[in-house]
Amino acid sequence: MKFLFISPRFSGGIGGHAAMLADKLTQNGHQVKKLETTHLPIKNLKNPSFAVLSSLRSLVDRDSYDIVHGFNIPSAYAMKYAKGKKKVLSVHGVFSEQVDTLHSKSVSSLAKSSESQVLQWPDKLTTDSKATQKLYKEKFDIDFEYLPSPLDTDMFEHLDFTERIENQIAYVGRDSYEKGIDILKEAESKINGNVVYCTDRSWEEAMKIIKSSSIVVVPSRMESLPTTVKEAFYLNVPVIGTDVGGIPELIKNNETGIIVPPENPSKLAQAINQLLSDKEKAEKLAVNGNAFVKNNMTWNVVLPKYIKFYEDLLKD
Repeated sequence: MKFLFISPRFSGGIGGHAAMLADKLTQNGHQVKKLETTHLPIKNLKNPSFAVLSSLRSLVDRDSYDIVHGFNIPSAYAMKYAKGKKKVLSVHGVFSEQVDTLHSKSVSSLAKSSESQVLQWPDKLTTDSKATQKLYKEKFDIDFEYLPSPLDTDMFEHLDFTERIENQIAYVGRDSYEKGIDILKEAESKINGNVVYCTDRSWEEAMKIIKSSSIVVVPSRMESLPTTVKEAFYLNVPVIGTDVGGIPELIKNNETGIIVPPENPSKLAQAINQLLSDKEKAEKLAVNGNAFVKNNMTWNVVLPKYIKFYEDLLKD
């Protein structure tokens, strides 16, 4: 199969997922071209400028593709104009709700308007979270295919041995409102341990810190299917996360991790302290989380589902 992948970036978040999927498809004998373009480095103009510039590139692209796959709402415009037998759009999280939380009312209004429009363009819509799938069904009565974003476990083979540091708690993510880092900072004075914040480190550094920690904390206000949880599971570190988005799809409370209510520093600190003092439970959660991610969230498991999805789409 011949693919065109379109994403505002091919790193981090949904862009990182797009890049890994492209690499895995290429390794399996398929052709994948990645459409990348520059955009204005201005907060509220990044997405609109990408939509315009990538659409222009699609219009002048003379190649034809079996599948044109856009990642996130701003990619939909270029996806629409590209020459492909079938069009796919992947969205991780409800786009308009993300914009509503992070931007002004005027930007949010534009996002909601464009979202309802562009979701009609592709032949198929996909998301990596059952929570997002459910919300879009309720919001627009639109069906999404559920295809989770897995870990590239080969990357972990190069990590050096790291000793566990007693009562170290790790936060790995952006320093941003939706990630709830401020909630963890508010809870920090009540925590019987040392919190290490990984907000601007290389992937290797962040993984070493996770590997050396007793607990990983995901205090988010909104999420799709956070990679940090899967990484901690793979590295045998128990996770405490909030009851938002797709987090409960990964963390089954008291089985693969601990779930706490969002925006509650007191209960977050309490859960952390209880788990720090219960080594047996922490070990059980780590073992269960590791088994869960290996059985459900690796490319060996998920890539065949993507290939079948594409093949079935071309048969329609």
